[in-house]
Amino acid sequence: MSEPRTTTGLWYAIFAYTFWGVVPIYLQLTRGIDGFELIGWRVIASVVVAFALVAATRGWGRLAAVLRSRRDTGSLVLAGFAVLVNWTAFFLGVLSDRVLETSLGYFLNPLVSVVLAVLFLGERLRPVQWVAVGLGALGVLVMVIGYGEVPWIGLTVAVSFGIYGLIKKRVGGSVDALSGFTIETVAALPASLVMMGVAIAGHGLTVGANGAAGIWGTALLGLVTAIPLLAFASAARRISLTALAFTQYLAPIISFLFGAFVMLEPMPLERWIGFALVWASLVLVSTDLLGRHIRGHRARPRAA
Repeated sequence: MSEPRTTTGLWYAIFAYTFWGVVPIYLQLTRGIDGFELIGWRVIASVVVAFALVAATRGWGRLAAVLRSRRDTGSLVLAGFAVLVNWTAFFLGVLSDRVLETSLGYFLNPLVSVVLAVLFLGERLRPVQWVAVGLGALGVLVMVIGYGEVPWIGLTVAVSFGIYGLIKKRVGGSVDALSGFTIETVAALPASLVMMGVAIAGHGLTVGANGAAGIWGTALLGLVTAIPLLAFASAARRISLTALAFTQYLAPIISFLFGAFVMLEPMPLERWIGFALVWASLVLVSTDLLGRHIRGHRARPRAA
């Protein structure tokens, strides 16, 4: 893999995860809007943006080529469902003042990725990785005992995005970012419309609950969705899962700082201990991955 390509992919990843980190701040514009309704509007807006970009870039041929592959299309449909679950958990967490729990989910995501690699890619965990996974699980257990409830939002965010990342990595070599985003977004549309319909039937339209700010905030959700997902897909095509693992900490760090020090969400001792255990597991995983990356780089034969 060429150095310029890798560098470009790394910048795409940094941009995507930084963007996702500030989304909880952006979503404050939409407070008061029903979460399920907001998901529906988000998917509708994303579909509009996707087709507008395909038209603007004359990408119909690339889109048609991807659709001719049953394997790639099926994978992207599954990715659409995974990202819909992720969006739903994330939105419900942010709009119910549980930003810290969503950040926990993204902190856990690297550990989930390690487990998924074992289950679906046949990789074996080294001792330090087993320790890291154990520390992460212990951190969640401490929070469960301290709060008396399972952090379902955080776990759902972690697992759903882990599955999404795995799928995108597997199809990244044959699917361009925009075509992939378009297909997976359209795949998420039917379920999101059902969710939206149920919400409207129960509460009526709430999109105007926060006035003009909420309406504009909702209308721009298509771009807010498309920009980081396209950047992420572009990164996944260019760099390894190892490199992606290093950059994905940006989003939960930003979200954690926002939830703890701006939203002033509760941080009792058991939550600090739980987060500390998760952070310790991430240090182990990152150190191990970095060490392997450095050793692999040194072992490569130099060009004459």
